Amino acid sequence: MKIFTSILVVLALALIVFNITQLDFQNPFEGDSAVALIGIAASFCAVLILLIFRISKKIEEKTNGR
Repeated sequence: MKIFTSILVVLALALIVFNITQLDFQNPFEGDSAVALIGIAASFCAVLILLIFRISKKIEEKTNGR
């Protein structure tokens, strides 16, 4: 499970980088830039959820190990 979440985190970070390259900083809320901003926000949320999941699994392992 650790490898799977690591792969997903890397993919989400790659999507963030890709979407940053799609941004038009002059008009960030128009056209493709708006889609890129939504993609960045969604990828950031995915990274946070995966990190919370990984931390919860570590806590679960420690509590079940007692």
